[in-house]
Amino acid sequence: MEHETQIRLGAKRHPEKQKNPDSYSAKKPDWLRVRVSNNSEFLATQKIVRDKKLVTVCEEAACPNIGECWAKKHATFMILGSICTRACAFCNVATGKPFAPDPFEAYRVADSVAQMGLEHVVITSVDRDDLADGGAEAFVAVITAIKAKSPHSTVEILTPDFRDKHGAIERVAAAKPDVFNHNMETVPRLYPHIRPGARYFTSLELLHRVKKIDGNIFTKSGMMVGLGESKQEVMQVMDDLRAAQVDFITIGQYLQPTPKHAPIDRFVTPDEFKELEKIAYGKGFLMVACTPLTRSSHHAGDDFKKLQQARQMLKGVS
Repeated sequence: MEHETQIRLGAKRHPEKQKNPDSYSAKKPDWLRVRVSNNSEFLATQKIVRDKKLVTVCEEAACPNIGECWAKKHATFMILGSICTRACAFCNVATGKPFAPDPFEAYRVADSVAQMGLEHVVITSVDRDDLADGGAEAFVAVITAIKAKSPHSTVEILTPDFRDKHGAIERVAAAKPDVFNHNMETVPRLYPHIRPGARYFTSLELLHRVKKIDGNIFTKSGMMVGLGESKQEVMQVMDDLRAAQVDFITIGQYLQPTPKHAPIDRFVTPDEFKELEKIAYGKGFLMVACTPLTRSSHHAGDDFKKLQQARQMLKGVS
């Protein structure tokens, strides 16, 4: 769909944010600076993405780790187009009216996974509140296509909340992804401003329901810090996720995509991230990724192997 017809032929990427006052972040500290890569492996990954006419969250969400990941031939594919039906205050993905789903997208993604030789692949999507199933069948199709084309690849999905879409979670879980990720994003107090289209306990219940459907599926969730939350609120989210039997938590620094997005409250120091990591492990998570540059799919393949090892160790102890 040629990048959603270049975001509806030049329409504003974030029309709902145009009336927001500009807010400018302080200079990034040294620990948030990343080196841009354009080596041969990066360019090879870029070529596959372009040739297959695929969308990646790496580009759409302006991920700071794109240079590192693409240089290692890692990419997070974003299905169901590049236009989201929601308007989260932190997100760089375009907002508007999406096109109809592409019935051949799953096969193009599966071909790309095989061509790149990925051992572990991450699939995410925009929110599609316009669809009766919220895009659940598209997730089923891509999981099925990847497993058929690359049976030795493990599949991690990062889904929207499927709010008010009856049966969607069950349908996706039945396709047996290896990891089912859904991000809480922030603390409940900040939801009305940061994530207005979502509901905290809806997201929490999604993760718990996946675990009740199939306890063998690893569940994962992530959040950002630096939006104005307190340490106690972050710890409460950890407790809520553990109560929902979530295996893996990721925590990273929020970075403001444009001056129209939610401002950064503060830059959380590496030492504070280390403390949060220690707390999270103490609460019983099998796996914790907690650094300033942590993102949901950053090092996902390596982390999946660690998850498997942690589960085996836990079984050995019990």
